Amino acid sequence: MIELRDVTFRYPRSKNPALMGVSLKIGDGEFVGILGPSGSGKSTLALTLNGIIPNSIRGAFSGEVVVRDPKTGRTFKTTETPVSKLSTLVGLVLQNPESQLFNMTVEDEVAFALENLGLPREEIAERVEWALKVVGLEGLEDEFPPNLSGGEKQRLAIASVIAMKPSHLVLDEPTSQLDPKGKREVLRVIEKLNRVGTTVVMVEHDSRFLFRKANRLVVLNGGRVVLHGTPREVAERVEELVEMGVKVPHSLLLSRALGLPPALSPREFPSRVARRG
Repeated sequence: MIELRDVTFRYPRSKNPALMGVSLKIGDGEFVGILGPSGSGKSTLALTLNGIIPNSIRGAFSGEVVVRDPKTGRTFKTTETPVSKLSTLVGLVLQNPESQLFNMTVEDEVAFALENLGLPREEIAERVEWALKVVGLEGLEDEFPPNLSGGEKQRLAIASVIAMKPSHLVLDEPTSQLDPKGKREVLRVIEKLNRVGTTVVMVEHDSRFLFRKANRLVVLNGGRVVLHGTPREVAERVEELVEMGVKVPHSLLLSRALGLPPALSPREFPSRVARRG
């Protein structure tokens, strides 16, 4: 569980807060999508979830972010807990995978954080093997990371995070720099992790995947939560989303134009048309 309680944050030398009074609760095993126009505070929100804001990125911070470890039941306030500890509970994958990759081989990349945790060599080897298998990179252990494709680099970044066995995974636009094939590869991994119980919080500019797969959607605008509900509940407010500048699925726009109930994907159109007939 992650809970934000009236969180406000303003970057140094910025006149306006990036987040204003955000309260949100994310339950264990959920898949929560974060939407909003550019500059709405989505990435800032992601950085608060494992304590990078305010512990590493300084600014005017108020409110609380509390993380509960589902294995032990212990709770941790991000303002009172080192990022190194929080990263074992809340893993963060950034938009640009190359900003997270700096070792000479795929295997070394996944093992790096585990070595810093002081884990036994046998456990490190087991976790590296497991994480690479989850993301579909087994057999590439000796590969030089810069030689990987964009999708493979992002899957490697995910592997290096999940090897620490966090109960929560936060992804900040993980597919924004990928081609269609790379996007599909990464999204399959994210779905797989959520199916086995990992809590997923995903910031994404292209909302099609989130409308189809997320349990809940949170829409930010101007640093505030302006919409919050199931994908279908949020889809009912498609005009507001478009007015804010949120990129919505074409299926939503078309169903609205035809006077049909919201279709979260093209596959829903036949049933919508049949129901109206």
